[in-house]
Amino acid sequence: MKPQHWPLYRLRLRTPRLELRLPDLELLDDLASVAVGGVHAPGEMPFTVPWTDVPPEERGRAVLQHVLSTVADWSVRDWALSLAVLYEGRVVGRQDLTAEDFAVTGQVSTGSRLGLAHQGRGIGTEMRAAALHLAFAGLGARTAVSATMTDNPRSLGVSRRLGYLPDGLTVAAVRGVPVTLQRLRMDRARWEECRSIEVTVEGLEGCRGEFGA
Repeated sequence: MKPQHWPLYRLRLRTPRLELRLPDLELLDDLASVAVGGVHAPGEMPFTVPWTDVPPEERGRAVLQHVLSTVADWSVRDWALSLAVLYEGRVVGRQDLTAEDFAVTGQVSTGSRLGLAHQGRGIGTEMRAAALHLAFAGLGARTAVSATMTDNPRSLGVSRRLGYLPDGLTVAAVRGVPVTLQRLRMDRARWEECRSIEVTVEGLEGCRGEFGA
């Protein structure tokens, strides 16, 4: 596609194994199929919004609608960048980078979804490292935050490997019951100290202003 009117479609993040980009309709359909195939074990619920409780075909539609809404609702003061993650040319998951009033706070938040078939191979670490590189090196962020359930060791392990530090606990309601979340935080100095994955960014100059950077 020719992204004449939405330059974020030109943005590319690359790591040794992955490419991350805003999905066009073809890639978005592939991303929806990843959700249909499952992103966590059926007996678990690692998300504070239990969007995977619905039947598989509804999960796929929800992903498609959500990603399109992030483009439609984008504003400099409140944005959500939902990138398709490609491994060996195939979509395997989604990496999100979000912020509110970034020009003032300099703070971003991350979230991700990775297909079950591709978990346990370090892909989750690599794709979040790409998002952090975009935030700190590309946009000049001051802090990055995340949160995960205290009984989600894989997500906590990714955060530890990348250098996040504990930032207290909070409680959320999921499926009508309370769950405890571990808040995590990383400042720019900590990111520079811990960064170990090579990341390149292309196409940012034409859209930097859209982030409030």
